[in-house]
Amino acid sequence: MTSAAGPHDDVRAVAPALRGGRALLLAPVSAATWRAVSHAVVGTVVLLPVAAVVLTAVPLSLALVVLGVGAPMLVLVLLASAPVAALERARLRAQLGVDIAPPELPRRDLGARRWWRGWGRVAADPRRWGHLLHVVVGLGLSVAQLGAVAALGGGGLALLALPAYRSWADVDLPAALLVAVGLAAVWLAALLAQLVTLGHVRLARGLLGRPASAALADAARAAALEADERATRAEVRAEHLTRARARAVGAAADDRRRIERDLHDGAQQRLVALGVELGVARRAAASDPAVAAAALDHAHREVKETLAELRDLVRGIHPAVLTDRGLDAALSALAARCPVPVTVEVPATDSLDGAGPAAEAAAYFVTAEALTNVARHSGAQRADVRAELVGDRLRLTVSDDGRGGARALPGSGLDGLRGRVEALDGTFALDSPRGRGTRLTVEVPCAS
Repeated sequence: MTSAAGPHDDVRAVAPALRGGRALLLAPVSAATWRAVSHAVVGTVVLLPVAAVVLTAVPLSLALVVLGVGAPMLVLVLLASAPVAALERARLRAQLGVDIAPPELPRRDLGARRWWRGWGRVAADPRRWGHLLHVVVGLGLSVAQLGAVAALGGGGLALLALPAYRSWADVDLPAALLVAVGLAAVWLAALLAQLVTLGHVRLARGLLGRPASAALADAARAAALEADERATRAEVRAEHLTRARARAVGAAADDRRRIERDLHDGAQQRLVALGVELGVARRAAASDPAVAAAALDHAHREVKETLAELRDLVRGIHPAVLTDRGLDAALSALAARCPVPVTVEVPATDSLDGAGPAAEAAAYFVTAEALTNVARHSGAQRADVRAELVGDRLRLTVSDDGRGGARALPGSGLDGLRGRVEALDGTFALDSPRGRGTRLTVEVPCAS
């Protein structure tokens, strides 16, 4: 059943015929109508004895107040109103699917140092009197509803059946008129059942539930708390992204300095030596062809070694295999170059096609650094690399069976990878207990 939490929800759950349309036309056969009738029957049975006690005990206790014995009786009746109200709220929820928030009652009404003050608070509490009023008025509504529905519904059904046996009855009205009036009576009975039940629910909200002002205040407090939580999360996220951006800038500066150093100490020096060798070959070409040939051979070797160094340098910036053949092939190439046996696991050949270039690059460099650490520091016998798409994120896991104890210390290669990943709004998790291997798990968004 539909759980109703407000006036509009009450109409949808209890009296859908009032919204018009198909629900209005089918009111006599609607489940809401039969729930309304059963609510009236059960309500009459439940509320009748309780109302009898209330209508007897309250006037009697008020009459006996002057004798000193009426006050305790009245207080007990008022205290008993809370469980009765809870029972009614539970019945409305079970039969009609209507949730009514209970009012906030003092937990210890009789806990004052002076007992008469506690009794006075109970006797002056309008919510408890409202509970008792609901018992009496609710019983009256249920009885009136049953009587009206029985009269209209029973009369309507009798009129619908009258054409079948009117030969034995002294009725001269046309059959079509009898059927029309019977249908109208049955339809009115169904509409009345839903309407009175809606009135009963509204009465229960006013007398058994939390006041509308309190409910609005609770909603406002909940909205304010939610807004505060969102603001706090946003601040934490902003701080996290600021730190990640700072680490990414630092890592980029370190990469630039490394590239400059590699170019100066490697390719640039080789090119200088290449120029010298070519100069020797040019000068010796006419006078000593053998020296010139040797110089050219040496220059040729320098060219090949320089190209190899440049390829390695470019691979450190952005590997060509990643662009040409995709992440799966790039990870397999890294595994093939690692001296430790590495197993690369990808769910399917095209399963990583949804990852963006930035995510692929991050996964590639994380794998390269992790496998370098495996080869140099872990003492592992084997390693595993797994890449997969999880929703809109690329998850990479690199694990080994080495000695463990790895830490992403500031300035280390792992710390640089953490900065690269967090700059992409990703997550970086390193699990490396001593003696139990290392597992590095990275997730980055797939958006490029």
